[in-house]
Amino acid sequence: MNNSFSHRQTPIEKAILIGVSTPDTPYEKMEEYLEELAFLVETAGGLPIKKVIQNLQFPDPKTYLGSGKLNDVKEYIEENKIDIAVFDDELSPSQIRNIEAVLKCKILDRTNLILDIFSKRAKTAHAKTQVELAQYNYLLPRLTRMWTHLEKQRGGIGMRGPGEKEIETDRRIIRDRIALLKKKLKDIDRQKLTQRSNREQFIRVALVGYTNVGKSTIMNLLSKSDVFAENKLFATLDTTVRKVVFKNLPFLLSDTVGFIRKLPHDLVESFKSTLDELRESDLLLHVVDISHPDFEEQIAIVNQTLEDIKVHDKPIILIFNKIDNYQWIEKEADDLTPKEKCNITLDELKQTWMAKSAYKTLFISAKTKENIEELKETLYEDIKELHVKIYPYNNFLY
Repeated sequence: MNNSFSHRQTPIEKAILIGVSTPDTPYEKMEEYLEELAFLVETAGGLPIKKVIQNLQFPDPKTYLGSGKLNDVKEYIEENKIDIAVFDDELSPSQIRNIEAVLKCKILDRTNLILDIFSKRAKTAHAKTQVELAQYNYLLPRLTRMWTHLEKQRGGIGMRGPGEKEIETDRRIIRDRIALLKKKLKDIDRQKLTQRSNREQFIRVALVGYTNVGKSTIMNLLSKSDVFAENKLFATLDTTVRKVVFKNLPFLLSDTVGFIRKLPHDLVESFKSTLDELRESDLLLHVVDISHPDFEEQIAIVNQTLEDIKVHDKPIILIFNKIDNYQWIEKEADDLTPKEKCNITLDELKQTWMAKSAYKTLFISAKTKENIEELKETLYEDIKELHVKIYPYNNFLY
């Protein structure tokens, strides 16, 4: 008997990526943003085919793009059998409806795409509940558009979780579900709080950073555990906590969900209990991918998120990871043009950051284990100092 049908896989959906360059977001910057959007599409299981950028003063409030550019996109979609149009900004319900009327394909915005990836990544009941709540909050103002849309589109990227409910699902049922999920998360929050209060007198250290900077790999190195790590966005959703001992000093190390540009507000709200791990921590390890061309912007985004959740005043160690991937272009000796980031050697960059950073700064490679011992020694000294300060009557360990 031929079993080929049982092994048939869902076809990979082809996507066109769309952004608007404004005076606040220059064309070159939007190109970089669409690169990240392409990575998001790949993480969701799609195939980015083309990127489209239009220069405007601001996105069109009705159709995001101008009518001429939108028609160009329509022609490309028809000629190349594109399945999804993905927009870099969050679209209003009316924008989605108007764009869909022209393009006649599945429309996703950045928020919907990130929610879809979180839905795909969620493994535990806790993470699934958090993501489902964020999805319903996103769907509620878009119900009319979504249900007519889902009659034509079954499954695929952006259609996971609550998007698969039957058309007769209405706002009242959705609101009831949101209320139920919020109650469920409150119960989980109470359980988590109890768990955290039972962790005895340990210093708590949390890994934070932009998504895909190597936090989980560092977690594995320091704790000798086996936390899931791969080169995709949001590989970690659930906070993982491990007890680690350096010399004779025990502490708790946690790996948290990565941040990203324009992280949907509903996700931040839903993941409150996960982010509480940061609020309860005594020391933050801010991990940065030094090989990323926009690492400075990523640092700023993480710092802003930490400020938003009110943990920016905690002690922080800045860890520049992936120094093995750092590349630079040597300038000609007679080139008098000012140096750019791509012309700066790693040693020069170290001096720059060591000089201007308000935090302790380390440069490591979790992959090749370069400078890991320096990281461990710095951590030990900082944790010991915090332990003396926070638990002055429990210093028999050293």
